[in-house]
Amino acid sequence: MIPYPIYLDHNATTPCHPAVLEEMMPYFAQHFGNASSSNHPYGWIAEEAVEMAREKVAELIGAEAKEIIFTSGATEANNLAIRGAALSLQEKGNHLITLETEHSAVLDTMKALSRQGFEVSYLPVNSDGSVSRGILERSFRKTTILFAAMHANNETGLLLPLREMAEIAEEKGALFFTDGVQAVGKIPVDVRESGVDLMSLSAHKMYGPKGVGALFLRKSAPYIALEPQITGGGQETGRRSGTLNVPGIVGLGKAAEIAHQEMQQDAARLSELRDQLEEGLLSIPGARMNGSKAYRLPHVSNISFGGLPGREFLLRVNKSLAVSSGAACSSVTDKPSHVLTAMGLDADTAMATLRFSLGKSTTKKEIEQAIACVREVHQSLVHA
Repeated sequence: MIPYPIYLDHNATTPCHPAVLEEMMPYFAQHFGNASSSNHPYGWIAEEAVEMAREKVAELIGAEAKEIIFTSGATEANNLAIRGAALSLQEKGNHLITLETEHSAVLDTMKALSRQGFEVSYLPVNSDGSVSRGILERSFRKTTILFAAMHANNETGLLLPLREMAEIAEEKGALFFTDGVQAVGKIPVDVRESGVDLMSLSAHKMYGPKGVGALFLRKSAPYIALEPQITGGGQETGRRSGTLNVPGIVGLGKAAEIAHQEMQQDAARLSELRDQLEEGLLSIPGARMNGSKAYRLPHVSNISFGGLPGREFLLRVNKSLAVSSGAACSSVTDKPSHVLTAMGLDADTAMATLRFSLGKSTTKKEIEQAIACVREVHQSLVHA
């Protein structure tokens, strides 16, 4: 068996928490009922478990249970939010706004809609990944129906000001959707306080199972209509048909419960380890941090190492450290990160970049080993 390297790629996915797995197990074989089977106890027990999980997810983000729609993951939630809103509002307008640094699940959905007659504005960002308020305000038109911007960037950890952006969108008469995948479960998120209309989240980014996520859909007036993207059974109040993944949903609920309890202490510990990591790596000649020091997630660090052959650098580092150079879903290509190039980095520097994302299992010793590994690889390539 191939020995595993030190895992510092928690933005790609997290290991399932033992308590989450334990909570899920009975719903695979013992309580195997279909949550839509309303005529017997098998269905009742499954439905009760789903609704309990719905309440836990809602509590984590400050929502009401009826505002949570379960999906197969955040990519589906993003598609439901963007496509669903665009198609339901197309009589009002056809203009959509997003940022150049969004996740591909948002950008590719926007591109697909542009082929269906929608107009999309992709806003440029500043060197830290933030968007200028002036540029954002001027981008709205009378035909703008939706603005999409992620809460926390998956590559740099940058946090965007949700409240400020939500107020601008509301003032302009458009809906505001945020991809909350990297923020939910890592930092406090309150959909009421932030003013967002829609927000996606994923279980496997916060120590839950893969294959399940959710979409928050604000229920307060004015009513938000969403065109369903999956039809056939009327589940999830008709928003998302299909037999519910009861074990997965139970796991998401338990992961949300644990995150609610442990988030604060995890963030404090991980921010200290991240600072230790940065102190060690930024002393390397040519190293620079990407993003914002002031507004970011506590567990993420994105560092470029100028002058190195990016592909070779990553391959050598990955022998000892499980890290990435960008989003996990884009790592199969040899192209530089679109996030970093949008922030002004040249292609070579963007390729010679490492994203470190720490997690519950990360130790001080592992951080020390990571620093030593990167230093060693850097030295070997500089003197090659």
